[in-house]
Amino acid sequence: MKFIDEAIITVQSGNGGRGCVSFRREKFIERGGPDGGDGGDGGSVVLKAVGSRRTLYEFRHRHHIAAENGRPGEGQQRHGRNGEDILMELPVGTLVSDLESGEIVHDFVHDGEVVVIAKGGRGGRGNKRFATARNRVPRFAQPGEPGVFMELKLELKLLADVGIIGFPNAGKSTLISVISSARPKTAAYPFTTLTPNIGMVQHEWGEPFAVADIPGLIEGAHQGLGLGIQFLKHAERNKFLLHLMDASAIDPEDPLKNYRTLNKELALYSKALAEKKQILVLNKMDLPEAPELADLFQKAMGDVDIIRISAATTMGVAELKKTLADMVHQDVYHSDNDHDQDDQDEHTDDEFPDDEL
Repeated sequence: MKFIDEAIITVQSGNGGRGCVSFRREKFIERGGPDGGDGGDGGSVVLKAVGSRRTLYEFRHRHHIAAENGRPGEGQQRHGRNGEDILMELPVGTLVSDLESGEIVHDFVHDGEVVVIAKGGRGGRGNKRFATARNRVPRFAQPGEPGVFMELKLELKLLADVGIIGFPNAGKSTLISVISSARPKTAAYPFTTLTPNIGMVQHEWGEPFAVADIPGLIEGAHQGLGLGIQFLKHAERNKFLLHLMDASAIDPEDPLKNYRTLNKELALYSKALAEKKQILVLNKMDLPEAPELADLFQKAMGDVDIIRISAATTMGVAELKKTLADMVHQDVYHSDNDHDQDDQDEHTDDEFPDDEL
């Protein structure tokens, strides 16, 4: 299946059915009075985030989604049938925005999240509803309300705890295949990975966590060079970034050159992305020239913690998994404490109103 992370669609909820103008006609009953039923409500367009979906491939050729119209009311006070809703399943991490204004309609970040994006029109009331003591023979009914038409942009931004970033051929695909269940294509040439990959990391220190392999970036990526903007956006949703570098490719004259270049691209694309916490990892330490170049890089970085690994031989990989697991656990722990503190503050405010202090 081709990886599709953007789509433009139109959605149309159903129109409400018109109300009925009808009068009771039965033998031996004169002037039976109005008995027109109400029209049915139009169907709604509903969006649901589903964890099993990974791309927006379904919408590559399906650009118009329309719900069913409500049926008109009938005599003998029979209510028109409601139009059926239409359910669209989206991957978790899909951002839905209005195509014209760019305003965010909804951001799906949780599996199973359901939102009515376009509510169906209400059915019109039949003439039975308008009968009064002064107007016993109403000869009119309401038309149904029209449905809602929207042009939407769907944009998928992958959700993961850790995003692996780095220049092409740094060993990202090999690393994610070693530490997780993902099996991306690996080869000894740049841009092997053309689509992001997500893998679940199982470990002995707690709950598993998700790792995303962001395809290789190059200088000028924020302007669309290489795979550029197409995949930089996927790093925005990651809690942490694992900056993977090829130790054998470090320039001895300027050890921080590649490090600075990649971080500059992150900053030029998004300030929030540049401020994300990073863990530095030097890969390919099994190569002869790597240890000496890694020492030069460490000296230039000062006291910054740097993990040295060889994804190909799994050297240092166990230590890396433990470090990532601890970071994810600490993030979850702090997030839970923040929520608990918010709940406590809210409770305190309710318990002691301002006028009693």
